[in-house]
Amino acid sequence: MVPLIARVKSQSFFYCFLFIPAQNSFLLNFLLYIDFSCDLMNQGILALVSSIGCTSAGSLQSLADAMHIPHLFIQRSTAGTPRSGCGLTRSNRNDDYTLSVRPPVYLNDVILRVITEYAWQKFIIFYDNDYDIRGIQEFLDKVSQQGMDVALQKVENNINKMITGLFATMRIEELNRYRDTLRRAILVMNPSTAKSFITEVVETNLVAFDCHWIIINEEINDLDVQELVRRSIGRLTIIRQTFPVPQNISQRCFRGNHRISSSLCDPKDPFSQSMEISNLYIYDTVLLLANAFHKKLEDRKWHSMASLTCIRKNSKPWQGGRSMLETIKKGGVNGLTGELEFAENGGNPNVHFEILGTNYGEDLGRGIRKLGCWNPVTGLNGSLTDRKLENNMRGVVLRVVTVLEEPFVMVSENVLGKPKKYQGFSIDVLEALANYLGFKYEIYVAPDHKYGSPQDDGSWNGLIGELVFKRADIGISALTITPDRENVVDFTTRYMDYSVGVLLRKAEKTVDMFACLAPFDLSLWACIAGTVLLVGLLVYLLNWLNPPRLQMGSMTSTTLYNSMWFVYGSFVQQGGEVPYTTLATRLMMGAWWLFALIVISSYTANLAAFLTITRIENSIQSLQDLSRQTDIPYGTVLDSAVYEHVRVKGMNPFERDSMYSQMWRMINRSNGSENNVLESTAGIQKVKYGNYAFVWDAAVLEYVAINDGDCSFYTVGNTVADRGYGIALQHGSPYRDVFSQRLSSASQYSTRGEADLLMPFATSGSLVCAGLTFPRTILFHNRISVYYILKVWESRKKHKNLHIYSSFYLRTFKALFKYYHLSVESKCHFHLILREYIT
Repeated sequence: MVPLIARVKSQSFFYCFLFIPAQNSFLLNFLLYIDFSCDLMNQGILALVSSIGCTSAGSLQSLADAMHIPHLFIQRSTAGTPRSGCGLTRSNRNDDYTLSVRPPVYLNDVILRVITEYAWQKFIIFYDNDYDIRGIQEFLDKVSQQGMDVALQKVENNINKMITGLFATMRIEELNRYRDTLRRAILVMNPSTAKSFITEVVETNLVAFDCHWIIINEEINDLDVQELVRRSIGRLTIIRQTFPVPQNISQRCFRGNHRISSSLCDPKDPFSQSMEISNLYIYDTVLLLANAFHKKLEDRKWHSMASLTCIRKNSKPWQGGRSMLETIKKGGVNGLTGELEFAENGGNPNVHFEILGTNYGEDLGRGIRKLGCWNPVTGLNGSLTDRKLENNMRGVVLRVVTVLEEPFVMVSENVLGKPKKYQGFSIDVLEALANYLGFKYEIYVAPDHKYGSPQDDGSWNGLIGELVFKRADIGISALTITPDRENVVDFTTRYMDYSVGVLLRKAEKTVDMFACLAPFDLSLWACIAGTVLLVGLLVYLLNWLNPPRLQMGSMTSTTLYNSMWFVYGSFVQQGGEVPYTTLATRLMMGAWWLFALIVISSYTANLAAFLTITRIENSIQSLQDLSRQTDIPYGTVLDSAVYEHVRVKGMNPFERDSMYSQMWRMINRSNGSENNVLESTAGIQKVKYGNYAFVWDAAVLEYVAINDGDCSFYTVGNTVADRGYGIALQHGSPYRDVFSQRLSSASQYSTRGEADLLMPFATSGSLVCAGLTFPRTILFHNRISVYYILKVWESRKKHKNLHIYSSFYLRTFKALFKYYHLSVESKCHFHLILREYIT
């Protein structure tokens, strides 16, 4: 190895630059650095400047401390890879002669602040071969304490082979999980590797426009930024070190009394763009030393350089080393990296990071803007929130997939040649979000009209499948949030609670001919009848023992029949023909009338309630009742969320429930084909026209029961909300957080309860179909028992009635019998006498 030595003369000072190629052996590097440093000290130097890695810096630190030579260390990373922290041992004694020109590594602090701002909870970190993973150990410890899910993966030099190996070794479901992991990623690698890696994952479709990646590296220049943005999709955030540039263009190339070459001071110059940060710090370090040497000459405190020998044991250190070190520490320079100065601990505290970012999008080559900046004193200055999503989404058109399910999604208008229009509770929620955020949407129904379930190959069908395959942006319907669905798509916060219910057919209404007797029990009616007979008998006996005085010409007699008729007439508040004037009889009747008043009033009040309020008693009033019986088969939609919910509750040993176990045995008959249906509408029709109970979403079933035209349904359900309804989005969708925030705000400030949310979908006559109803008019079957009082019996072919009919027939018979006797006595024909009386 032959070192390349360049000497530049400036006044009476000489700057010697040694470029030493890095060796594979640490020991060989150590010996080379010590050998060249000792050679320089032997020639006589005022200070030693090194731009090497951390592993070799310790040896030069020990040498400089021993020889009292000021050592200005500039940490250099390999091939532009991000730096790791340099663990140089600092001593509080006066024998520490090493100063760190580059500021400490703050990558851990910056990235932790950024992911906290983005509210990441799960992400993966990619790093290249040259990066020392120990550099982010502190960051990993902190995120682990905060409960974040972090994965690490090393990026090999042959990136194409690495990606090909993933496809060759992973199954479909494993690749889907890996794609999910790639939605949030941090790249800790040199810019060249980052460009190649992004290109490979985009071309192999491992990431989509919903991903968000962060690239952090101090060495990223403007050309790298443009190339990274051009190759990436989704959202990209770039964190890099930046240096202050004077606003006045004419002053950019002047630093105090020193003029800098225009190719260095112009940040847009290609040469300046290609310079590594370490080289910029070398330039500023040379300026700093030149100023320090001039300062020593001006103060007349110059110490001549001494020729030092490192090998000899009795070699003495440089006597002027401490004075020179203090002059360097107290000095400062404003150079290419901004203000270069040293703190008491020998480090440079001045560092600034710039945070650049794009918005979400599929278009390659989209623009990038500055989001904020960070420094160790003030922290983050700026907002990393996507302004487009936070303020408005105007101009964004979302593709919405849905499944028709009353009352959540219904077709309101279907005109040939025009897009269908939809209405329902879920559509109202979507419309409210669109109005607030300003986006537009296009709705289509899932091709298979299903919510979606996992298939044998790991893919999904239905509405969820449309989101997984990125054919739709969001999915909305009566869609419940389940763990399986959350593995493949994202959900907003719930906007309504969900519970399982059962739809059943009401018991058939029967006409009761004796409904008028319902207000009183049969035993009470028997007591009333017995009381009427007893009081009638007592009245007869009292009048027989003490007969009342009858008025002149009165033909009424106090027979037992008349007494009974009088008591009955007074009981029904109609009175009687026989006047009872004796004191004993009047006392008896006074007590009887009081008794009759109380009984008739109670009967009238109860009769009004029985004839105006109809309550249908059904045998099944809860899920427990449904699970215990086997007379009525029941089921749900095959492969739906309810089907899976009952299966998990009934079979999972950790969630096993006896009620759900019984339900699962009924639902799973013949592997689910016997009692289950393919669509919810089929289940509703099966309940209406057959002996069947449909287990489904309680809110949907309640709506169906309320709006049924025949009022033939009733529902029972579980009062405990198992989960909730949410809006499904693609994994990593940028719209999830803003949708959730808006839904949470609306729920927090809403004055309506969930019971009111379904009311807009109920018809004007919805109360007619409730379990307890108040008829507007009294129908014939409510009063048929009153008419039945006039009947004695009724047969299928003819009616034989008494009371009105019998009284008519009896009066006719008596008249005919009378006319017959007259015809016999007068010896005239019967028809002549009958015609005479009729005319």
